[in-house]
Amino acid sequence: MNNFILLLLAAVIGYLIGAVPFGYIYVKLKTGKDIRTVESGRTGGTNATRAAGGWIGALTGVSDVFKATAAVWVAGAIVGVWLTADWLPWARALAGMFAVVGHNWSIYMGFRGGAGLTPNVGWATAVWGWIFPIAFVMLLAIFYVTGMASVVTFSISATICVILGVRYALGIDPSAAYLLVSLITLTMIGWSLRPNFKRVLNGTERVVGPAAKRRQRQDE
Repeated sequence: MNNFILLLLAAVIGYLIGAVPFGYIYVKLKTGKDIRTVESGRTGGTNATRAAGGWIGALTGVSDVFKATAAVWVAGAIVGVWLTADWLPWARALAGMFAVVGHNWSIYMGFRGGAGLTPNVGWATAVWGWIFPIAFVMLLAIFYVTGMASVVTFSISATICVILGVRYALGIDPSAAYLLVSLITLTMIGWSLRPNFKRVLNGTERVVGPAAKRRQRQDE
C-alpha cells in the first residue's frame, strides 16, 4: 500500500480518537451542563474541574492523556503491517499530532476543544513512558508555584520538546519524526493559549490553588 495513504490513515485515526471530548461527556453525565458554556468553554481537565469538581477534572485529564497514547498505539498497529521501520515512526508521530489537533478542534464539538496539554503528554508517553510521570511532577510543581494552568501547559509541552530532542541527539530515537511533531504541537498549543499569554503579561491571568492563597495573604 502507498506510504502516503498509510500516513494519511494514521493521521485520521489519531484525529478521530483525539477528538473524543471526555470533558464534555463527564461533565454532562455529572451535572447536565454543556462544558462549552462554562468559564473558558474548553473541554479539558482544567475547565472540567470548574464545571464539575476536582474528580471529574482529574478523570478528564487522565482520559485525555491516554486517548492520545491509544491513538499512537492503534494507528501504529494498523499501518505498521505495511510500513517499513523507517516510516513507522512518522505514522506514529502523525497519529499523535492529530490526536492533539482532534482534542483542540474536535469534529464532535463543532471544532472546539481543549488547549492540548494532556493529549500532547499522551502521545509523547507512547514514545517514552517516563514522560507521563515527569509531566505529572512538573504539573504539581509549576501549578504550586504559579497557579496558572496556561503556564503549566506551555512549560510541560516545551519540556517534551527538550526530552525528545535529547533522545534524537543521542540516537535513542533514530527518526526525527517525534522531535519535529513535538515542535509542531508546542506551536499549536501556544496558538491556543494566545489569550492566556496576554493575560499573563498584563497580570490578569486566573491564579488558583496554593498560589492564589499566597497572593491573597500578601494582599491582606
